[in-house]
Amino acid sequence: MMIRRREFISLVGGAAAGWPLAARGQSIRKVWRLAWLSEGSATSNAGGTAFLAALQELGYTEGQNLTVEYRFANTRFERLPELATELVGLKADVIVAVQTQALLALQQATSTIPIVMVQPGDPVGTGLIKSLAYPGANITGTSLMLPDMGGKRLQLLKEIVPTMGRVAIFGNSKNASAAIDMRATEAAARLMGLQAYMVSVDSSDRLESGLDEMLNATPDGVIVVGDTLIFAHRERIAKVALQNGLASIFPLRNYVESGGLAGFGPNLDSISRRAAVYVDKLFKGAKPADLPVEQPTHFELFINLKTAKALGITVPAVVVARADEVIE
Repeated sequence: MMIRRREFISLVGGAAAGWPLAARGQSIRKVWRLAWLSEGSATSNAGGTAFLAALQELGYTEGQNLTVEYRFANTRFERLPELATELVGLKADVIVAVQTQALLALQQATSTIPIVMVQPGDPVGTGLIKSLAYPGANITGTSLMLPDMGGKRLQLLKEIVPTMGRVAIFGNSKNASAAIDMRATEAAARLMGLQAYMVSVDSSDRLESGLDEMLNATPDGVIVVGDTLIFAHRERIAKVALQNGLASIFPLRNYVESGGLAGFGPNLDSISRRAAVYVDKLFKGAKPADLPVEQPTHFELFINLKTAKALGITVPAVVVARADEVIE
């Protein structure tokens, strides 16, 4: 049977119109562009693995329908504005930033690209957002904002060392969130009748002199306020505390594995996974200003009995029983 050219074109066009939308969309499949800015290093990419795993569960796979541009400051905080500007220039769909100083740099670099927070200490106090319920601009996500966390760590340390009367508060006061945490911890110490001595370390060059200052204050214990810089030197801090007979409490598991006596804080992998949910919502058209910021809901307690033994401390059985993990 002979089919004229016009009839053939009409026939093919009609068939194409009936093809499944999915089949026709394969050639123009959306590839989402994500940017990641971290204060730390690629090797200590806090939460990165859990974040990408959660994104994959939500349907986004790097190298398929997702591209990710990574930038790491390697604790060289002066580089953050440059890295933030660089990422903004790539015109990503969403930018994810780990911790406060990276977020502050991005806040200065863009007011339009959606930004998802991961692990900032106090985004309200540092001016990143208006409130947890109503972020108000292009920044939303997860927060470590828990004003009484320093007090809880102090209570725990006091429970382990009942005779403690003087405590050093060790952290990086140049980090806006850490500074807020340090002041809150100092206030909690005074309410508990403890003498508190603040020690600030704002660079790697300042670490050893900061540790000497801490020891010269002759504390009975030390509470370490974490940030990217302090995390990078956690082994040295824990070692000095142990060598000088100081009971120490840190924010996270990694510090305790490095020789700290105890650690209490939120589960960072859980927080990172929640950040992936925000990215998914923003990819789908949600506005950052309309997405309330989430606070941690899952907390963990870690006890290092090996360190306790070296210090001659018997950790109360009730504390050990509450621990999520005991290192022996």
